Amino acid sequence: MAAVGGESMMTREQLLHLFARFSFLTSLPEVKQRIADAVRDKQEAVAMTTEIQEEILREMGVDPSFGIGCLGKVNVVYENDMDLMIKFYQFVAKEEMAIDEAELEPRELAEKLHAQQIIQEQLHKELEEANFDINASILSPEQIQKIVQK
Repeated sequence: MAAVGGESMMTREQLLHLFARFSFLTSLPEVKQRIADAVRDKQEAVAMTTEIQEEILREMGVDPSFGIGCLGKVNVVYENDMDLMIKFYQFVAKEEMAIDEAELEPRELAEKLHAQQIIQEQLHKELEEANFDINASILSPEQIQKIVQK
């Protein structure tokens, strides 16, 4: 199905399936253990999460290198599809979490999660203060940087 008729991008449905399947798999204890074991064997955790993504793509009948290449273009090709973009960023965050769980000590992981929670609360507060006025709720890069630094 990949690149049929000269297509250079996976369909929305294929991407959503990949995101959902990856999220499910990386929540399984045996998959978390597989990533942790790879890190203990001095492999890059990101190489293992990419391998998992390639396995899902093969299950879907999508050429893995094509599919991984498509992930790098999601934010350009689907930039106007807010629902897909949210799911894409959740997918990216899930991958980062899987890597952090494998690489960080429990205390370091807890500290990172706490810091992320504070950032999310700050963003939420900023949006509430803006009364969800669409123009005010789009934060500038400077505003985001200021929140992240807090």
